[in-house]
Amino acid sequence: MKSGFLLLACVVLLGLSSGGGQAGELKKHFYKKLCPRAEAIVQELVWASVENNSALPAKLLRLFFHDCFVRGCDASVLLDSTANSSAEKDAIPNRSLAGFDVIDQVKAALEKACPGRVSCADILALAARDSVSFQFRQPLWEVKTGRRDGNVSLASEALADIPSAGANITTLVQQFANKNLSVIGPRRPIRCAHHWRRALRHHQEQTLQLRRQRRHRPVLNATYAAFLKSRCSPTDRTTTVEMDPGSSLSFDDHYYVILKQQEGLFQSDAALLTDGKSSKIVDKLLDSGGFLDAFRKSITRMGDIGVLTGTDGQIRSDCRAVNR
Repeated sequence: MKSGFLLLACVVLLGLSSGGGQAGELKKHFYKKLCPRAEAIVQELVWASVENNSALPAKLLRLFFHDCFVRGCDASVLLDSTANSSAEKDAIPNRSLAGFDVIDQVKAALEKACPGRVSCADILALAARDSVSFQFRQPLWEVKTGRRDGNVSLASEALADIPSAGANITTLVQQFANKNLSVIGPRRPIRCAHHWRRALRHHQEQTLQLRRQRRHRPVLNATYAAFLKSRCSPTDRTTTVEMDPGSSLSFDDHYYVILKQQEGLFQSDAALLTDGKSSKIVDKLLDSGGFLDAFRKSITRMGDIGVLTGTDGQIRSDCRAVNR
């Protein structure tokens, strides 16, 4: 079955605090003097790649999300494992990540134009923005730059920090609180972050979701549950299904339409309807204008998590390895 990419609500982000990072030191056009064409080079190469691969926005947005949720937005997810340490990208939640080759291509071009100037962390933040924006032919949100790269990447931390597809609303709230984010904030504007991702139907995920369909109705509507059962078997570890059928390659609010129809593929999707406040937020995001505005605000806030600036970290010459 052809693989599909689609919009997945990861949860609603509110109230990013200043603790754990130096987001205030990020600024517009950080590279204006250091590397004048830096942002243009990123956009040109990313747009050319997306033109040839319509699934790339899903990959790069997911890559950015997984990076920021472990040690902050420091490009630690790009580091390769070494003989002495297993890196984030080799943790179970990250083994299906993709888009690394595009980041490598952009980094190589920037190193040729401006050696040692542009961080991998900023490249990833810009590439995520530009890949999603290709559909609209203009930047969807502003990316402040000035991030520096981390030099530590541990698979154990990724395993602990990345929200699971089987998480319930209580677990999601706690995991976001651990990053100084909240899923629900009373009397505050709605700010949501979303990402696309490939839906690999591994046996554990299949049995988890279908078991909950029996125990805690309604998690999936009966028709959708029957569809999943027809596509998945206990021994199948390769079949993929679209998480947003009919709109899997478009960046829009259609995910929320099917979520309200109880067709959220993972338990963490369905969990958004089990809490009264998050369910009301889902209702508001059915408006396309509200969805885009909320997305812009929350992806910007996510990009501020735990950033390294000033003299912290380093500017890697190779995004896959720390400088020696």
